[in-house]
Amino acid sequence: MSNRPVNHARAAEKFLEDAPHLQFHDERLWDMRQKRDDQMHMLPEWQELRTEASRIKEHTLARLPEYLEQFEENAKKNGIHVHWARDGAEHNRIVGEILQAHNARSLIKSKSMVTEECDMRPYLEKRGVTVTETDLGERIQQLDDQLPSHIVVPAVHKLTSDVARIFAKDYKTDPDIRDPHLLAEAQRQAARPVILHADAGMTGGNFVVAETGTFVVCTNEGNADLSATVPNLHIATIGIERLVPRMADLGVFIRLLSRSALGSPITQYTTHFRGPQKGGEMHVVFVDNGRSARLGMEDFWTSLKCIRCGACMNTCPVYRRSGGLSYGAVYSGPIGAIIDPTFNERKYSTLPYASTLNGSCTNVCPVKINIHEQLYKWRRVLVQHHEMPFVKREIMHMAGKLMGQPKLYRAAISATETALGTLPRFALYNWLNPWGKHRENPHPVKQTFHAWYKANRTDKASKTEDSR
Repeated sequence: MSNRPVNHARAAEKFLEDAPHLQFHDERLWDMRQKRDDQMHMLPEWQELRTEASRIKEHTLARLPEYLEQFEENAKKNGIHVHWARDGAEHNRIVGEILQAHNARSLIKSKSMVTEECDMRPYLEKRGVTVTETDLGERIQQLDDQLPSHIVVPAVHKLTSDVARIFAKDYKTDPDIRDPHLLAEAQRQAARPVILHADAGMTGGNFVVAETGTFVVCTNEGNADLSATVPNLHIATIGIERLVPRMADLGVFIRLLSRSALGSPITQYTTHFRGPQKGGEMHVVFVDNGRSARLGMEDFWTSLKCIRCGACMNTCPVYRRSGGLSYGAVYSGPIGAIIDPTFNERKYSTLPYASTLNGSCTNVCPVKINIHEQLYKWRRVLVQHHEMPFVKREIMHMAGKLMGQPKLYRAAISATETALGTLPRFALYNWLNPWGKHRENPHPVKQTFHAWYKANRTDKASKTEDSR
């Protein structure tokens, strides 16, 4: 796997050139943001719910080992096998061994960002296991050989015509279908035989309850319930940060999750898994994969509070206009830009710069993660660790020196104004001026603010002081 930094700007530029997809993507996500706001205004206690959710998560993370052990103890009493994976490789090995022990050659699974994070599908497929995504969006992305572009709606960047093209290739349907209902039915007809004959099923887990040794999966399609109950073998892959201490805590998060994600009051299916079905087996694989290390990062540990609602993505102007795939990572948008560098600082060094730092992501986060502040702090860390392109690093270095000397800075501003008014276009618009690639430079002004202030206010201020 390449360790070269993701070129988010270049990928975003390609997305911006595709006007139909850009407009649809922007409008669809902003619609979800507006629906989220409508739900927020319906609940007078909305801010209190956010505060309580944040408190519960911070309390749990502060005592994470204790609650993980409590879950394991109670889950085993419920007949659940509990496994621990230090990283993606160990997770994949554990899942592979469970499937091998049951001679399972086909696995159906619902949406799970952790399995994407661990790159599980290629690992299992190399070992003769057929993996089928049962979530509609995830299945579309699987057939198109793409990462999910959104945490909640994986194929949100695709138009109906894109899905018709993909299904025509794999399901032999009419490539000219434009009715979403017909396309959904095509997926249903293709998926049901696979589900009914699968050897094993896999889900993720939205919330894990330490007190009861159970976990909850929230979906809108019912595919997770089918994946978990039709085969006798159910494997749940879950990040270690998804715990809550008590069953009573769930109500806070269930009320926030779907409202924040899609602007709907609740998910269609909120399923509690308490143990294996009769004659079956249930396995929970807890995945660390860098989470323990992130928990020790003073400035970034609160990103572990994330409940994967995608609200920050729906409101982010950069994400809405650049598309999730431009981030080159499993997690995109603002939350991805602060999570991804914890996995690979060099590869994802450009992502914290994919933000205007407007703070909207923080304002909508249901668990009050200070996302925009962490984006800024990541920029400082990346500079300190020299994970910045040479040209940008040198420009920032020169800018720092310039702004640290007021006289030199004012002289430079005056020279810039003169240059904007006199130099030919080719000298102003080139590779040294990324701003000018998509925008016109600001018009030169006849007088800077400092020059105006010096001429009109300095003497008056001095006279006022003298009169006193």
